Amino acid sequence: MNVDLIFKIAAIGIIVSVLNMVLNKAGREEQAMMTTLVGIIVVLMMVINLVSELFETVKAMFQLY
Repeated sequence: MNVDLIFKIAAIGIIVSVLNMVLNKAGREEQAMMTTLVGIIVVLMMVINLVSELFETVKAMFQLY
């Protein structure tokens, strides 16, 4: 597992939280919620790719094709 991925996820979290606070202060609660959802979806897609790679590695290791 790369440390770069952890830094990417942390950066996405920081950016989303700042955008969320700015949009909430501006009275744009709906857009703040959409920004949060997009951030969560992006991070989940990154994690899903890692889990997929893990399963492929396990399949290859135990020769379960």
